Amino acid sequence: MTKPVEKIQITPRTLNQLKFDKDGLIPAVIQDYRTKDVLMLGYMNIASLKKTLKSGKTCFWSRSRREFWVKGMTSGHFQFVKEVAYDCDCDTLLIKVRQIGSACHTMQKSCFYRKIRQAK
Repeated sequence: MTKPVEKIQITPRTLNQLKFDKDGLIPAVIQDYRTKDVLMLGYMNIASLKKTLKSGKTCFWSRSRREFWVKGMTSGHFQFVKEVAYDCDCDTLLIKVRQIGSACHTMQKSCFYRKIRQAK
């Protein structure tokens, strides 16, 4: 049985500091809170950020489908939010999560499983 996640609050002042792009989106880097592995990158708008904070599960805005999606809703591979931070420029989120199952839709642990190698 999993413990309920504490609700994370965002103040209006903090929300006003965040810099969303011209489409109203901000990138969210998702990191495993234990291993520190970067799992994925998604985009959030104000509504999906608020849904994330309220539910304790990551919720993103799909740029291609133009709709909200909760990570794990179809796969069962949820991300339970442990901490939300933002960078010094206020234009990127870092969300530390407890990942259930794979983060990547290809069933890899992380979406960043491919490497670029320098040619010799």
